Amino acid sequence: MMIDFLPKEIREGLERARQQDLVKKSRLRIMAGDEIYPVIRLSEDGFSLPEEAPHLRGLVDLYEGSKHVAQCLIVASSEEEGEMRYEYKRRTEAADRPALDFEQDEHAPIALLS
Repeated sequence: MMIDFLPKEIREGLERARQQDLVKKSRLRIMAGDEIYPVIRLSEDGFSLPEEAPHLRGLVDLYEGSKHVAQCLIVASSEEEGEMRYEYKRRTEAADRPALDFEQDEHAPIALLS
């Protein structure tokens, strides 16, 4: 690969630029307490944050822009290629209304007209 012949400082600079570009493009973010961290990658079993993020553990909220997407219980799993990888222990999708505590009839009228 051509990048292998570049000096170490230039390779590190290119890697930092790549990380910054990924962070700028992503609308996804994690909110842990009062702190907000941009999500670089999202998968079915977890997500990645820039390596500057602390080793998070516990309950966090996942947002896409200003929309609350999910509440996740996470654990830090690995650090690779300048990214800190976290895995879900539990992921609960956020709902825009409270859960029903009864079964709704699928043929029930939506509204009553007078």
